[in-house]
Amino acid sequence: MSSAAVLGAGSWGTTFAKVLIDAGTDATLWARREHLAQEIRATRQNADYLPGVTLPPALQVTSSAADALAGADIVAMAVPSQQLRSNLAAWAPLIPPDAVIVSLMKGIELGSAKRMSEVIQEVLGVDPGRIAVVSGPNLAGEIARGQPTATVIGCTDDATARIVQEACGTPYFRPYTNDDVVGCELGGAVKNVIALACGMAHGMGLGDNTLASLITRGLTETARLALALGADPATLSGLAGLGDLVATCASPLSRNRTFGARLGRGETLAQAQEHARGQIAEGVSSCTSVLDLAARHGVDVPITQAVHRVCHEGMSARDMVHQLMTRAMKSE
Repeated sequence: MSSAAVLGAGSWGTTFAKVLIDAGTDATLWARREHLAQEIRATRQNADYLPGVTLPPALQVTSSAADALAGADIVAMAVPSQQLRSNLAAWAPLIPPDAVIVSLMKGIELGSAKRMSEVIQEVLGVDPGRIAVVSGPNLAGEIARGQPTATVIGCTDDATARIVQEACGTPYFRPYTNDDVVGCELGGAVKNVIALACGMAHGMGLGDNTLASLITRGLTETARLALALGADPATLSGLAGLGDLVATCASPLSRNRTFGARLGRGETLAQAQEHARGQIAEGVSSCTSVLDLAARHGVDVPITQAVHRVCHEGMSARDMVHQLMTRAMKSE
């Protein structure tokens, strides 16, 4: 039986730890705050992030990274993407040398424009074949309640992918393997930016035609960028691409869509962040890093650029829509 450590007790980290337990894998959840770890141990609930969900008695919870990582065969990381590098520096001496590293994060690092697996490889110095990424339509609240979903385990090494697949497969959580790590990660990162745009449209009262157009054109620019980085186009039409994009753009459970809706209703970035109450909309940072990555590869990403202008340059959501709709005409 595998033993796993999940580092990060937000909604997705807590949910993935529950999935591991339900799959028969021993799992320990690391929470940064001791009082949260104590609360979860005492109540078997993470009321801050997953209210109403009872966590399995077998799930161990600690605020000690050393205790969580001791003897772990699988180390899954679920911290905000922009905090990964600093956290890794602290965890590196504690991570077992042969452990499989799993990224649950969906973002691109600011400044370096690196994907999360690239940051892990750079900081830990591990072989890329030991790093797996999880991507797909993974709305934590639904999965934590046992609602069926499928996901993708992206890894360049099939044996490693299968280790993770077996460790987290349950009757309600069906993992597929895929060796296209680039496509899986870019699909997961860019969809957060597109979801912000869809949320803005929803907040302005726009309808399903607008939503469908943004999702479809968002998939197109995601695919352009992914292909420029060597991804397989089939990945973007699968769970890690279209599947994740649809779920994140259309569901009110999506943090990025909800955040975007507040911007669409006229709230400032600061006001929307205040209402988020500690829940991070990764697309707010990712729109900058994705735009940077696209510029480095000469790829046109108009929706990402428009979202960046709303989040960081003072453009209104209404002007964003006008800008996108008045671009030069061209063939699809």
